[in-house]
Amino acid sequence: REIDLAARALAGDGRALTSVFLGGGTPTMATDDELAGLLEHLHRSFALVPGAEITIEANPETLDERRLANLRAAGFNRLSLGMQSGDERVLATLERRHRPGRAVQAARWAHRAGFDNVSLDLIYGAPGESLEDWEHSLEAAVEISPDHLSAYGLVIEEGTRMWAQVRRGELPMPSDDDEAAKYELADRLLTDAGYEWYEISNWARPSHECQHNRAYWQDWDWWGAGPGAHSHLGDVRLWNTKHPLAWAAQALDSRLPVAGHEVIDAESRLLERVMLGIRLREGIALAELGEPGEGDDGVPGSSPGRTPRRLVPVVGLLDGAAALRGRAILTLRGRLMADTVTRALTGID
Repeated sequence: REIDLAARALAGDGRALTSVFLGGGTPTMATDDELAGLLEHLHRSFALVPGAEITIEANPETLDERRLANLRAAGFNRLSLGMQSGDERVLATLERRHRPGRAVQAARWAHRAGFDNVSLDLIYGAPGESLEDWEHSLEAAVEISPDHLSAYGLVIEEGTRMWAQVRRGELPMPSDDDEAAKYELADRLLTDAGYEWYEISNWARPSHECQHNRAYWQDWDWWGAGPGAHSHLGDVRLWNTKHPLAWAAQALDSRLPVAGHEVIDAESRLLERVMLGIRLREGIALAELGEPGEGDDGVPGSSPGRTPRRLVPVVGLLDGAAALRGRAILTLRGRLMADTVTRALTGID
């Protein structure tokens, strides 16, 4: 119902969908028929560009060969598997129920089923995880040659069970230095295995980048359907009713289940654009920030080849040769300090 309402709201827009991403939670808790029906409904309600990327996220324990064949036949062409770790003890700390080798097996099945792009999600920095544990997880992932890998540093959210365990001293708090060492190890190992980083937390084989996520980082528009989903249309940000029952009641009453919206100002839009764009391998054009060609003396157009004044605080965090070509591209160290770079480039705290 919400998809119908969204299609009606965007009627006359004239744009087709470039990608679909079914994720958040575990979509594969639904039946194969329900998932195929949802995808068919999207096809009826919206035009999709030829070859559109259609991703489904999955917990490895919810999959087998038959299910993957059914999902591929339904039209899903990209699979994102939550591997998280190859270590049983780390998985237990993360409260993940699947066995360490299950994601590896599911990835093999997905390749046999004909998925164009199989991605593994990994998490580093779990309390008690050693550098050797993380290295073994990376090696287990690379061994099956997935097309895409994501590696995210663990963020312990206040109010969660893990946060309480850390506060009580039952689990050690991961350090920034530990997470930095694990990120650098991931980048080195994945690069040696033939993967290229294209976004701070993502590596892929050539032509296998996640196009849906690139749309987020490149400031495209998207529509989020479901409880608590967020949408982005130009300068407008929308967010849905969060509680599932309240969300469903609105949709069944033929009302878009939007809980609120805001129109962001130019400064916030610039901050968004830089914060997201700087994460990408191609970075951002310095001309987008204004004052093109400003030298370190603050004089526009002075001394070609000199470091623009706004870049002085982040020398070493940005690629120097790229800066001289007019682009801000993060170095490896810069990827670990992307927020610092964003603040320096925008002047916004």
